[in-house]
Amino acid sequence: MEDLSLHLLDIMENSIEADAHRIDITIDEDLNNNLLTLEISDDGKGMDTQMLKMAADPFFTTRKTRRFGLGLSMISESARATGGELTLESKPGKGTCVRAVFHRNHIDMKPLGDIPKTLLTVIFGHPEIDLSYHHVVGMKEFSFTTMDYREAPINSPNVLRRLAEIMRKGIDGLKIRGS
Repeated sequence: MEDLSLHLLDIMENSIEADAHRIDITIDEDLNNNLLTLEISDDGKGMDTQMLKMAADPFFTTRKTRRFGLGLSMISESARATGGELTLESKPGKGTCVRAVFHRNHIDMKPLGDIPKTLLTVIFGHPEIDLSYHHVVGMKEFSFTTMDYREAPINSPNVLRRLAEIMRKGIDGLKIRGS
C-alpha cells in the first residue's frame, strides 16, 4: 500500500466485518521521539488467543470473499520497515485494538495520505458506525466524532461536505512548518 491511510481503511473494514458499532482512531506524531503511532480500536466481536496469534499471518483470514488476510501483515511490514512494530490486543466479545508504531524520519516511512477522504469513505458507506478521530502532532491536537453530526443523515451530501471541510481544516492546522 502506498500510504498509511490505505492501511487505516483496510483495518476499519476489518472492524466493520467484525460487527463493530464504534471505531476509534488515534494518530500520535511524537516529534520529540521521531515516532508516529497509528491506533485503531473497535467494539467488534474480538479474537481469541489462537486467532490473535494468526491474525498478522498473510495466509490467514476469516473472510469468505478471499483466501488471504493481507491487511494486518502489510501494516506490520510497513511498521517494521521503519524500525517500528505492530501490536494487537483483543478479547472475544469486547473488540480489538491495532497499534502500529513507525519511525517518522525513516527512509521507508510511507506518507500519511488523505486521511479525510479515507474517513469520509467509511462514513459514507457505513453511516451506522460511530467513528471518532483524534490526531496529535507535538502540542497540537484535532478531534472529531460522527456522534456530533447526527442531526441529519450522516452520509447526506451536506453533512459529508461539512465533515470534509472540518477535517481538512483541522488536519491542515496540525501541519508542521516546512512539511
